[in-house]
Amino acid sequence: MPAPPTTDTSQQLPAYLNAVGTAVPDHDIHAAFIAWARERTGARSTKVFDRMASRSGIAHRWSVLPPTADGGSPVDDAGFYATEPHPGTAARMTLYAEHAPALAIRAIEALRKQIAVEGITHLVVASCTGFVAPGIDQIIARRLGLSPSVERLLIGFMGCYAAVVALRNARHIVRSEPKARVLVVTVELSTLHLQPANDIEPLLAMLQFGDGAAAALVTADATGIELGTPFAAALPDTETLIRWDVTDAGFAMHLSGEVPARIATALADAAFRTIVSDGQPPETIDGWAVHAGGRSILDAVEHAMHLNPEALAASRQVLADNGNMSSATLMFVFERLLARPPIGRGVALAFGPGLAAEGFGFRSAV
Repeated sequence: MPAPPTTDTSQQLPAYLNAVGTAVPDHDIHAAFIAWARERTGARSTKVFDRMASRSGIAHRWSVLPPTADGGSPVDDAGFYATEPHPGTAARMTLYAEHAPALAIRAIEALRKQIAVEGITHLVVASCTGFVAPGIDQIIARRLGLSPSVERLLIGFMGCYAAVVALRNARHIVRSEPKARVLVVTVELSTLHLQPANDIEPLLAMLQFGDGAAAALVTADATGIELGTPFAAALPDTETLIRWDVTDAGFAMHLSGEVPARIATALADAAFRTIVSDGQPPETIDGWAVHAGGRSILDAVEHAMHLNPEALAASRQVLADNGNMSSATLMFVFERLLARPPIGRGVALAFGPGLAAEGFGFRSAV
C-alpha cells in the first residue's frame, strides 16, 4: 500500500466547493432494460438476474435516448437499439456530441439558480463516455459565452473517480490562484453504450449505468464544503476488473463481480484504511461522500469501515434515483450533503478503472 500523503504545511488559502447543480434526462429506461435483459438470459440465469435486479438498490435510470413515437424505449421497435447489430460507434458519438453539452448546460443552469457563475476563470470537464473535437469543454465554454482566455482542462476516460480528479485539480488551481473561479462539470451518457450481451455478468454491469451531469463552483470563498488533502491508490493485481473497451459498436464495459470483495479487502488493510480516513477511526467521520457504483460496492465500504447504516444514506439515495452515472455520481452525492447540517469531518471516496481508489477529506465551511 502507498505511504500516507505528506502533511500540507503551506500557507495557501483553502478551496471550497461552493455549490452543485445536477441534471438528468427525462427518459427513465430502467424497467425497459430489465425486461430486455431478461429475454437474453436462460431460465437459470434469469432467476439470478431477477434476484440481482431486485437487490440492486436502483429504481430509476435516465437516458438521453428519446422514447419512440408510441412511447417505447431504446430497445423497443423503432428504438435506437431495436435491431442487431446495434448502431456503430460513429452513430453513438454523434449523439454524444449533441446531448452531452446540452445536459451539461442544464446542470450549469441548475447551479446558476444557487450561486452566481459569472467571472469564470477556469473550466474543468470530466467525461469518459464520448469523444468529440473540438472538445466538450470548448463546446460548453462557447455556449456559456465564456471569455476565450478561460483556461480549460478536459479529463477523459478516467471513469467513476474522475469527479475526484476534477475537484482535486480545481482545488490545486484555487490554492495557487486565490482569485480563480473554477467551473467543474461532469457529464456521462452511459446509455449510449448498450451491448448485445447474453452472459449475466455484462448484463448486470449494464444494469447499473445511467446518464447524468453535474456542475460545481470551486473558489476561495468560504462557503459550502472545504476541499481537503487528496489521496490516491491503485490496488495491486486488479487492472482487469474494471475497464472500458472501445469497439466498433460503442464502449464495452467490463465490471467484474470480484470488485466489491477486492474493495473490502483493501479497506480491511490498516494502512489503506488510515489513508482513507486521514488517520481517524472511520466511525468518527461524520460525513461520507462515496461514489454510488452499486449496492454491493456501498455495502463493501460500509462493512469494511464499520459504518452505521445511515453513513452512506446520501450515496444510496443517489443510486436509487439515478443508478451509476460514472463521474457525475459523486457530485450528486455532494449536492445532497450540501443540503444537510454542517459536517465536521468528511471523506470522499470513489473507485474506478485500475482498480484504483481516489478521494479527499472535506468539511463544511466555518
